[in-house]
Amino acid sequence: MTTTATTNASLAALDRFAHRALEGYASDYQGRVELLVHSENATYKVLGSKRRFVLRVHRAGYHQHADIASELAWLAALQESGLEVPVAIRGLDGEAIQQVDLAGHGSRFVVLFHWIDGSEPDQQQLNASFRRLGGINARLHRHARAWQRPASFQRLTWNHQSMLGDQGHWGRWQDAPYLDAYGTALIRETVAVIGERLAGYGEDSSRFGLIHADLRLTNLLVQGERTRIIDFDDCGMGWYLHDLAAALSFFEHHPDLLQWIDNWLEGYSREATLDAYDLAMLPTLIMQRRLQLLAWTGTHRGTPQVECLGAEWVAQTVELCRRYLQEQPVGALARA
Repeated sequence: MTTTATTNASLAALDRFAHRALEGYASDYQGRVELLVHSENATYKVLGSKRRFVLRVHRAGYHQHADIASELAWLAALQESGLEVPVAIRGLDGEAIQQVDLAGHGSRFVVLFHWIDGSEPDQQQLNASFRRLGGINARLHRHARAWQRPASFQRLTWNHQSMLGDQGHWGRWQDAPYLDAYGTALIRETVAVIGERLAGYGEDSSRFGLIHADLRLTNLLVQGERTRIIDFDDCGMGWYLHDLAAALSFFEHHPDLLQWIDNWLEGYSREATLDAYDLAMLPTLIMQRRLQLLAWTGTHRGTPQVECLGAEWVAQTVELCRRYLQEQPVGALARA
């Protein structure tokens, strides 16, 4: 269980990492530090005398230096292609990735980025927002397919085993809270079916490649007609349509899900094409993502995010599995 005292101590240490990291940058990049988001990483706003910046303190032990360098290489290539994404700032040592050591708290990688203006897409206009999201995702996929990755490129792979296997990147779904014997058995059967179907779908380069892996509406910043993409921390190798599944994260049970999917696909189809097999695999990829998130709840027990989801979300997950095994449409729980 995460206690308030533990959380406060952790945040205090992260603040110290952030301040220590800024010492490695030129005076133009110095300023007051304010915590923006603490989820997997800690993200800070740096308020300079004339400009703002974003400082990301990486979680310990998740990414190696080469992983982060590969993310930054893709971001630089995307920026050169005309897509608006975070741009890293080099420190006094000429490096974009700073390693900060703190007595008693180990070592963290830290990256400073230029600030990106914009706000999240309009939550009152979700159909239009999902069309925008699908279009921008197609542009990312088009770039990923054409881009010649550096020989040293290294990112996590998001396949069936790394999401739902015993050594999954986000933990084991069996360790999720609120699971009973019935739910565990149903999910185990669902995982097996998902694995069989994805094995048939395969990992051909037309279907599987470099993806954002967490491109939700919260990771778009919109300013007028301009759309910026942020938070590439989970980018890696996976099924391209996992990005659609990720766009629906935590809301796979929502009664409007099919409408959101249709609008995402409408936006995507303006920039790229999908075949019938791709579309047929959507329920499987969406169900896999939901269970990946279930595994995540197991490694985040006691956190405010998981407590907010509660037993109802886990029960909805089990019901989604039941419907999936019966070949019923996803996202129809409220109408069932």
